[in-house]
Amino acid sequence: MCIFARYFKTLISVKNFALIGAAGYIAPRHMKAIKDTGNNLCAAYDVFDSVGIIDSYFPNCSFFTQFELLERHLNKMKHSPVNSENGCSQVLDYAAVCTPNYLHDAHIRFGLRAGADVICEKPLVLNPWNIDALMKIEQETGKRVYNILQLRLHDAIIALKKRVDEAPSDKIFDVDLTYITSRGNWYYTSWKGDERKSGGVATNIGVHFYDMLTWVFGKVKKNVVHVSSHDRVAGFLDLEKARVRYFLSINEDNLPQEAKAAGKRTYRSLMMEGTDVEFSDGFTELHTNSYIKIMNGQGFGLEEARGSIEIVHDIRYATPQGLKGDYHPFAALECTKHPFGW
Repeated sequence: MCIFARYFKTLISVKNFALIGAAGYIAPRHMKAIKDTGNNLCAAYDVFDSVGIIDSYFPNCSFFTQFELLERHLNKMKHSPVNSENGCSQVLDYAAVCTPNYLHDAHIRFGLRAGADVICEKPLVLNPWNIDALMKIEQETGKRVYNILQLRLHDAIIALKKRVDEAPSDKIFDVDLTYITSRGNWYYTSWKGDERKSGGVATNIGVHFYDMLTWVFGKVKKNVVHVSSHDRVAGFLDLEKARVRYFLSINEDNLPQEAKAAGKRTYRSLMMEGTDVEFSDGFTELHTNSYIKIMNGQGFGLEEARGSIEIVHDIRYATPQGLKGDYHPFAALECTKHPFGW
């Protein structure tokens, strides 16, 4: 039993979880976080059945590929004694949502109405007004929604925020954010390549960066988009304490030459006042730490997620201005043709 599990077992009773979206990339981090905090995954759901990873964490977890059967199972839990096979009581405490972005809103609603608090992956929802509606359901059910905003728990980002908070009140920092994470042709066939489902590049790969930037540097005063396409977005954010130029891309051709030479397919850079803020490492336990915060009543709720959702929504519907004003140097990179000629 890991140190987190031993620690929590001395403080709280074991909580029961359901995981909605068990076959995706991020789901194992939630399984690990549930395990590390000494809790129990009772039920999991996904339309795909490639979920053997569950055996590494909760081999007795009930698994469903039909949503109706998950709903039936959770309803039976309310009216059944303790299940001797998987140790679950009749109480569902939390639902973790790791489904495609466009389904988050519906699955959060389901979790709340099932009588559970909900922990949802980023982006929480696609539109700001979805947050308002979820707040009403929180009030109706008495349950809470928490978003995974893991960069707020990263040691390097915490140190950066401290540095900014301690700077003179009139200090405005110059910041460049660059994030390139290569994706193959499969991306455009999947839901991630459909802007109606993923929210586009800014939402799908950038929402947690925008949350981090506003957490560190304050609210948005101006949001300008210079370039926006199927594989990249570049723009400028005028924040309370920073002028931020950003470039996000899923096109490996955009990688700097040094990254290509090293055989890397991902490049992440945060430059402040010409100095690199290194935060490439330290991600291993951030989901577990997020769960610990939630269990201690310190999780990030709906209102904390609003700022980043407003930013990506505005980027999605903005008219790109082209290479005008203060734009990121990478914004001038040639935009290649869509792999399917679209």
